[in-house]
Amino acid sequence: MSDSSPVRPVVPVLDVWCDLQCPDCRSALEDVRALRARYGDRLELRLRHFPLEKHKHAFAAAQAAEEAAEQGKGWDYVEALLGRVEELGREGEPFLVEVAGELGLDAEEFDTALIDGRHILIVDADQAEGKAIGVTGTPTYVIDGERLDGGKSQEGLRERIEEIADRLLAAPGA
Repeated sequence: MSDSSPVRPVVPVLDVWCDLQCPDCRSALEDVRALRARYGDRLELRLRHFPLEKHKHAFAAAQAAEEAAEQGKGWDYVEALLGRVEELGREGEPFLVEVAGELGLDAEEFDTALIDGRHILIVDADQAEGKAIGVTGTPTYVIDGERLDGGKSQEGLRERIEEIADRLLAAPGA
């Protein structure tokens, strides 16, 4: 059987390895917003979960972000959490449900998702993949096979990501 649908150009992928309770990830949010604004759908920006052990609510926050994505507001939820990492640290899982309600998401379903663990496998898979490719802290970016560690410094990272993305988008067939 032949597929007569038009061939879609390959879109470069930027994986952003993130801990949603991480102050460094909050600092990186401005760069992530700028990249999303600049490239739109010409660059696939994927949030990848890498909850760090030192942040006791990060694993639950990652699961909550997956539930938000399932309910259609993944990035809105991620940005809301990253903007309030201190509150997450103080209030824990009830805060995750509270933020969902603030965004108009089904807070009851959020609570159920956190209890039944329906998104644990996604978070575990992201974390395992991150470890396999050498992610040790957050934020870490991976584009075109190049890993950029934002946990040490955000200095110059957005420019480097833009340089790589522009090169990939200029390549034949892009």
